[in-house]
Amino acid sequence: METNLTEASAIPATGSGAQTPWLTAAEQRFWRAHLEVSKLLDYQLSRELQPHNLAINDYEILVVLSEAPDRRMRMTDLATATLQSKSRLSHQITRMENAGLVLRQECPGDRRGLYANLTALGWETMQKVAPDHVRSVREHFVDRFTPEQMDAMYQALAPVAEHLRNLRGRG
Repeated sequence: METNLTEASAIPATGSGAQTPWLTAAEQRFWRAHLEVSKLLDYQLSRELQPHNLAINDYEILVVLSEAPDRRMRMTDLATATLQSKSRLSHQITRMENAGLVLRQECPGDRRGLYANLTALGWETMQKVAPDHVRSVREHFVDRFTPEQMDAMYQALAPVAEHLRNLRGRG
């Protein structure tokens, strides 16, 4: 996905974009590499979960619920934790409920609130799939970096994540 962008070709001379601080060629290359890695990694990890009949979003929900107290979480909190809309999460949970991985339960004292609970099958699935997924993450991402590179990337990305969480009101 190598592109040969120059600053001049990336900056419109007139119109509403005249005041926009356009990306330099180096910034554009950096941004596009980030997008490509994100998409390719998501694709590869998703592909490797398919034999387990899971999508990447299913796996993320299993992880979040497996780490929650009593392996359950309010649906609104689960939507926030997985960066999904309540509507999208509801559809996702319905599919996972039909597969026997999770169960919805009412929240005591809150007639409108619902919990998503990890079922015994969901927990067994998590335990079975996690080692394969961790190997994939290691092979396709973690092992591509030295410890120093990982630390530098973490230091660079953590403030971006914090900024974006703060924009969502979740900082």
